[in-house]
Amino acid sequence: MSKAFTRENDDADDDEESASLPAIPAGSKNYITPEGYRRLKAEYMYLLDEERPALVQTVHWAASNGDRSENGDYIYGKKRLREIDRRLRFLAKRLENSEVIDPAQRQGCDQVFFGATVTVCHGDGTERTYSIVGIDEANASKGHISWVSPLARSLLKARADDAVKLQLPDGVEELVVVEVVYQHIEL
Repeated sequence: MSKAFTRENDDADDDEESASLPAIPAGSKNYITPEGYRRLKAEYMYLLDEERPALVQTVHWAASNGDRSENGDYIYGKKRLREIDRRLRFLAKRLENSEVIDPAQRQGCDQVFFGATVTVCHGDGTERTYSIVGIDEANASKGHISWVSPLARSLLKARADDAVKLQLPDGVEELVVVEVVYQHIEL
């Protein structure tokens, strides 16, 4: 294969990672709950203060052993350092653009906005509860949906007893909002 078709450096990894991560809509803040912000901040500090310095020591030791071309500790360590640095840049951007919103502070609001815990009745009669959280906090198995998800977007600004339409790949489903509550969301 010609050298023209091989990658010379790992800068392209940044593009691949950012393409696979959820994007914040243009012109929007990164809305996040206080607990979600603490989790991102804790991960950032752990990588910066503990994992990265320990790995730098390992790479330094491996480099001092001589031939680096076949030194597994050195090669793996350098690769892992690039991954950590990439994650640190990502977390720094997310934290910098974050707007922390505490759902518990919105008591008395009857409309669906970020941080709402909404109970909806689906077309088949089943009731499900969803909490609208930040992009980095979404977890479908716990009922935490991102505020940019199609379901959350269809629920935004709805009130109890409102019917909303959710566009699905196989058609449109009508949902009825049963209850809107603002409370602490356990991630």
